[in-house]
Amino acid sequence: MPNARWIVSMLNARTVVTSALLLSGLAAYAQDHPRRIVSFIPAVTEILFALGVGDRVVAVGSFDRHPPEIERLPRVGALLDPDLERILSLRPDLVTVYGSQTDLRAQLERAQVPIFVYSHAGLSDVTKTILDLGQRVGRPERARELTGEIERALQEARQRVASLPRPRTLIVFGRESLSLRGIYASGGYGFVHDMVTAAGGDNVFADLKQQAVQATAELIIARRPEVILELRAEPLTPDRQAKELATWTQLSSVPAVRDGRVHIIADPRVVVPGPRVGDGVELIARVLHGPK
Repeated sequence: MPNARWIVSMLNARTVVTSALLLSGLAAYAQDHPRRIVSFIPAVTEILFALGVGDRVVAVGSFDRHPPEIERLPRVGALLDPDLERILSLRPDLVTVYGSQTDLRAQLERAQVPIFVYSHAGLSDVTKTILDLGQRVGRPERARELTGEIERALQEARQRVASLPRPRTLIVFGRESLSLRGIYASGGYGFVHDMVTAAGGDNVFADLKQQAVQATAELIIARRPEVILELRAEPLTPDRQAKELATWTQLSSVPAVRDGRVHIIADPRVVVPGPRVGDGVELIARVLHGPK
């Protein structure tokens, strides 16, 4: 029978081995799952916090607004002006980048900084991004849970408007202030088009399979939208909103203008393809069809 000293020595050895395995596992986790994340893409920032890893985010972009906790974090630029020096000074082990940022991607790769490449696409790609990012940061179960919540919200919205008339809708996401110059509208591709479609509207530029259409006044008159939706990220004062809406009276022959169906939705949930897109679709549906 083993003596007491042998048993104690074996227990001590097992403790050492267990500790070593635990430390090894933690090291592997730290290596596999990033702990210092720089995210200057608003949609990705929202996803990271929704996945429960907001405490790992060490910097965000110039245009990030949600959730409120990000206000304490440093800013590192945006799509056109990323601050590489500041990004590197934060010693990130993951940086989220737009697919179009080829120069930044090359610079980070040379610095051996891991990246997560993000691209704007359709509404279905929002859930794909959540699943991919959830896997990358070690939160696959939460990612599946979150995508399930989004898909249920979208399905409920589609069912609610299924039997309702679908107004021909011009979807504007950019123009010069107090002017009908420089109008950019959604074409028939991308998450904005998909959100309005899910909310029960028919995009007047659905036949143009591109994310953005430069829409002149003449083109808008020709397309004869029954509803004009302006989607904005930043809120407007009541006075400013009234002035921006009044700008459209120049196109009095357009059915949407004639019938008083020009609307501004100034809410990031309708322009950020993140975890709140279900709420965004519901907001658009309420404008198109009224409350539930």
